[in-house]
Amino acid sequence: MIKRTVLLVEDNPQDELLILRALRKANISAAIDVVRDGQQAVDYLFRTGEYSQRAEELPSLVLLDINLPKLSGFDVLKRVRAEPNTQLLPVVMFTSSDEANDRLRAYSTGANSFVSKPLEFAEFIASAGVLGAYWLSTNIPP
Repeated sequence: MIKRTVLLVEDNPQDELLILRALRKANISAAIDVVRDGQQAVDYLFRTGEYSQRAEELPSLVLLDINLPKLSGFDVLKRVRAEPNTQLLPVVMFTSSDEANDRLRAYSTGANSFVSKPLEFAEFIASAGVLGAYWLSTNIPP
């Protein structure tokens, strides 16, 4: 069985808890690593800084917020797509933004999906669960 890991890049503690709860509720058995700013995400993915000793294996999925401290989600996505060993990594922009410009920029930069975080609790849980189920169970990675 393939070990699956999700990298959740989320600076809002409430959204983090909701996403974690939704993934558990959807019976997602993947390990979930959480970082809280864009620089930590880059360090995690490229094994630098505080993550220099992290195992080489990349996550199966990155759930990436747009508005993050230090580096934005767009900046993280640019770095991910610029490097050969991460350019095919599935990245879902999971954000509170519903702006058309953000959507276009995310897809133009190489996001695999753009999902606006629903405001309604039940919809938020359902949306995060569906994301996890699709990308970790249904989708066949490269």
